Amino acid sequence: MKVFRGLPNDRARAPCALTIGNFDGVHRGHQALLGRVCAAASSLGLEAAVMTFEPHPREFFAQRAGDLSKAPNRIANLRDKLQSLSDAGIDRVIVEHFNTHFAGMTPEEFTERVLVDGLHVKWLMVGADFCYGARRAGNVAMLVEAGKRHGFHVETLPTVMLGEQRISSSAVRAALAAGDFDQTRELLGHPYAMSGHVIHGAKLGRTLGFPTLNLRVAHRPALSGIFIVQVHGLADHPLPAVASLGVRPTVDDSGRMLLEVHVFDFAASVYGRMVQVEFMEKIRDEEKYTDLDTLTAAIARDSDQARAWFARRAGALTATDRI
Repeated sequence: MKVFRGLPNDRARAPCALTIGNFDGVHRGHQALLGRVCAAASSLGLEAAVMTFEPHPREFFAQRAGDLSKAPNRIANLRDKLQSLSDAGIDRVIVEHFNTHFAGMTPEEFTERVLVDGLHVKWLMVGADFCYGARRAGNVAMLVEAGKRHGFHVETLPTVMLGEQRISSSAVRAALAAGDFDQTRELLGHPYAMSGHVIHGAKLGRTLGFPTLNLRVAHRPALSGIFIVQVHGLADHPLPAVASLGVRPTVDDSGRMLLEVHVFDFAASVYGRMVQVEFMEKIRDEEKYTDLDTLTAAIARDSDQARAWFARRAGALTATDRI
């Protein structure tokens, strides 16, 4: 899959079947849309393309208004989003920098500069409520008319439902915030995980007797707290662990998010390695403790609870095998 930061140059502007959106989490609704794009691209002899944005438009407007509380929490980092798009069969992703200039384009400018001249779109799929251009002035009806003038076809995808619930990024965020990983799995179509490179930390966990793998979290995630997890990428099978995702209020007042993972019975140096942390169950919310001894005792309880969870799980799997 080819990834472009901004519009491709002339040599890379092959005609395409395109869809546009934030695709945070690439949930089952997104997957249905991407599947339709890939099918259309295949039948028409086009590349299957996605245009997405960085930062999220709502994050951009929240920052400009000075109120980041209005910005959506992120389900996935950009790396994981791109991997999901690649897994869906997309050939080309345009990561458009969402800034004042881009936000100020009129619907007509967006159509001509981005869709027609920039991407050579021949087939376009958007959601039924899709809006575009400055002040969200453009809608699907306008896009259909523009397509007739400029030679591209527009389709919309009906809402994808899970029972009576609309599958959406907002629904995934709500499930993650509640620590409901079963519901999250239903909405995403797969277990929830975060990936990243292992970075150097303050080595405090090692001092306390609980060495951790540290992963940088660039944006405010859709969940926080203490979790039972398993780590992929360090062995030929997932390794059981306990993790803290938060701002570490007992030892750090910077507000910086960090994912700290204590892998059980594991001591190798893995700095720089790419790992994936799969979230299994939430233990509790993050807390601020009065001293390091209290913090250490809490980590020990969390570790014991996680070990017990994995022991029960192993027992249940063994019992199933005997049936």
